[in-house]
Amino acid sequence: MKYVRTADTERGAAAHDAGASGAVRAARPARPGPAGELSAQGHAERSTRARVARLILELGPSTAAVIGGRLGLTPAAIRRHLDNLLAEGLIETRTARTYASRGRGRPARLFVITDAGRSAFEHTYDDLATSALRFLAEEAGPAAVEKFARHQVSELERRYGAVLAETAPADRVRALADALSADGYAASAYAAPAAGEAASSVQAGPADPASPAAGGEQLCQHHCPVAHVAAEFPQLCEAETEAFGRLLGRPVQRLATIAHGDGICTTHVTGRSLVGEMPAQDSARAEGSARAHDETHPGSGGLFI
Repeated sequence: MKYVRTADTERGAAAHDAGASGAVRAARPARPGPAGELSAQGHAERSTRARVARLILELGPSTAAVIGGRLGLTPAAIRRHLDNLLAEGLIETRTARTYASRGRGRPARLFVITDAGRSAFEHTYDDLATSALRFLAEEAGPAAVEKFARHQVSELERRYGAVLAETAPADRVRALADALSADGYAASAYAAPAAGEAASSVQAGPADPASPAAGGEQLCQHHCPVAHVAAEFPQLCEAETEAFGRLLGRPVQRLATIAHGDGICTTHVTGRSLVGEMPAQDSARAEGSARAHDETHPGSGGLFI
């Protein structure tokens, strides 16, 4: 959900890393050297630390081995940066879920971005917006909040629709991810993981973007400017998901949201081949199955369009 489009929206990885480095400096005030300037070594440390925080933001819950491997850092180096980010409150740890017998040894420790970490990446929350929506809900009822959410997303849908209209159907999920990234959502698109990969996807990261997408695709948003507001008013997420379905012309299902405490907002997009072959009654049955999944897994924040 996008409410205010700022002029300093990130335009590329390099620009974002520079902004993240500045944000990490703001979270931990720098100490000037004898000459009043930071040493080159100190600057390099902060730059690498910002890259670590950025990668955790993008991947969601990740192990030290995964983070270090992606950045080419030694175990000692990645531990040093993770310890510093933990001390600054920019990340926190969780214990990995166990899907099968792991044998002996401790469960893997996952590192997750915190609210303070998101704020360090210019992730701002508007308390006034929350108060205004509360007032609207009290005075006019929940339907008014839903109407407001759809009104807000209509501008996003208009702008993105113009881009997707000129994009081949096979490339539209990735084009939508690029458009969202240009607006600061740090979005990406991947082939949906196969059933056997689902259990390990948290530690291994997203599926290979180049792999076949017969089972559909996943649209991931690593940054949500209004997550705190959406935590209280899920209508914002629902309106956005509905817009994605209309923009892509395919059934979509919201699997996870930052607003509900997940590391990434993840939307599953049904494969084009499945949409073309699915009769109306099977489509209705699939929708019922998705809603049943949401009822038995309330934390997933699912919504099937």
